[in-house]
Amino acid sequence: MTHRSSLPTLMSKTSYRVLTFLEAFALAGYIACYIWRLQAGYPKSVLVFPVWLLVSAILHRDNFQTLGWRVDNLWPATRQGAWVFVAMVALTAGVGLLLGTFHRFPHHLVDARHFLNYAAFCVFQQVALNSYLSNRLQYSLESRHWTAFVAAAVFAALHWPNPVLVPLTFVGGAAMSWLFLRERNILPLSAGQAVIGTLAWGAFPVIWHHGMRVGPGFYSFHPR
Repeated sequence: MTHRSSLPTLMSKTSYRVLTFLEAFALAGYIACYIWRLQAGYPKSVLVFPVWLLVSAILHRDNFQTLGWRVDNLWPATRQGAWVFVAMVALTAGVGLLLGTFHRFPHHLVDARHFLNYAAFCVFQQVALNSYLSNRLQYSLESRHWTAFVAAAVFAALHWPNPVLVPLTFVGGAAMSWLFLRERNILPLSAGQAVIGTLAWGAFPVIWHHGMRVGPGFYSFHPR
């Protein structure tokens, strides 16, 4: 991807790559701080996310194509990701059948309104994971494989200490970052994540994933 910036042209390319890498990890650090501390006492601090993403996109001169907010490549992006998501769905469903948990599948998970709300949250996650993090890491590391690995590690770490979500988000994050860098479009990735996340909720025992909570919420969860 050709990376253009409005930052001073006197800055060396290497220095700019380092600063871009640090910027990506700074936002990840802020998200971790929000999850563990800020959201309880300072809920309005969530507004930092959209402001940060917008300012970063302007400074790095991102556009709808680089961000993956597009429909012109929707079919190629969907086609390349189909086999990955079919495999993930099959594995997740297999876990549910093996553990015998699908007979307790909560009805609210298949409610249209709930699913759409969750799908909207998945779009936000894809913006953070791919439109932002994968793009910044790709420019810094100049390697699709290393970018997918590092992005997945960050994505998984932000789901700590959930023993179900940490490994799932590492594997899923690596796959989605790799797919995004091959064909930039977050729409099929968001849809696939919504389906797999919904299946995972029912496939794994609630006592394991605590209602898919992360951070302090994982410890405060009490099953009904």
